[in-house]
Amino acid sequence: MSKLAICPGSFDPITLGHLDIIQRGAKIFGHVEVTVFNNQSKAPLFSVEERIKLIEEATNDLPNVTVDSSDYLLMDYATEKKADAIIRGLRAVSDFEYELQLTSMNKKLNPEIETFYMMTNNQYSFLSSSIIKEAAKYNANVSDLVPGVVEKALKKKFNN
Repeated sequence: MSKLAICPGSFDPITLGHLDIIQRGAKIFGHVEVTVFNNQSKAPLFSVEERIKLIEEATNDLPNVTVDSSDYLLMDYATEKKADAIIRGLRAVSDFEYELQLTSMNKKLNPEIETFYMMTNNQYSFLSSSIIKEAAKYNANVSDLVPGVVEKALKKKFNN
């Protein structure tokens, strides 16, 4: 039986750090679903539909990866999808405390779904979508930090 893992995030936009986690997860799990969650506490640059399209284009070479979106709680969504696991990336020790809180709550909501953490490749450990957006806004070269399709979309958004 193929195991389904959900890789959740806001992905505004997807970075090479995100892509690294997705690619590695796709080698371990039979199916990885990258799920865009619309974080109400953030003001997104890209719409959910735009983010889905960018992720689909960035992962089109991964046959066992699909993309979806949700407004549910992660564990409600994962339960509905009959997921076996959640994949989360860790960039630095500073991420751990927040992720521990999330995982503890998620385990309370559904103890059947495991959370797997992957350390981000060192070359992406400083990377976040917020940093990418800030750099791109000022026309910085982000070509080695995001998929090409994202670089083009950022230039279009910021008219660079």
